[in-house]
Amino acid sequence: MLDIQEISDRMEIQEMLVAYATAIDRKDFDALDRIFTEDAHIDYTAFGAIAGSRAEMKEFLASSMAQLAACQHLIANPEIHFDGDRATGRVMCLNALGFPTEDGDPQIALLGMWYIDEYTRTPAGWRISRRSQERNWTKGFGDVPGNTH
Repeated sequence: MLDIQEISDRMEIQEMLVAYATAIDRKDFDALDRIFTEDAHIDYTAFGAIAGSRAEMKEFLASSMAQLAACQHLIANPEIHFDGDRATGRVMCLNALGFPTEDGDPQIALLGMWYIDEYTRTPAGWRISRRSQERNWTKGFGDVPGNTH
């Protein structure tokens, strides 16, 4: 049976996961300062991106996502396990990326993955302290210029 504190913690982490997806889809990379700890390690090498600090990832995302006409992160099935002021999580993500085309209708490519997370309770609330991706599948990247997937 869950106690009130765990229910509250679980809801706060789930809201943070939604805030992450929203920030990325809106290309609001400064919002990541409220989602990741300052010393977070983020590893997106599973799909050919980089691993690095929060600041390095913000710079990378701003540069790499500038070419996208659209993106949409759908997150689901969060598995969260608590250990005091720390927790781990595995969160499913379907990531649709829209690449610009000459006719204006974006070419859609899809990534299926899980985020593998470590969370830390801070004075400002729960934050992601480590994040990596577990690759499952890709679809539609065959014709995308510069494809590394």
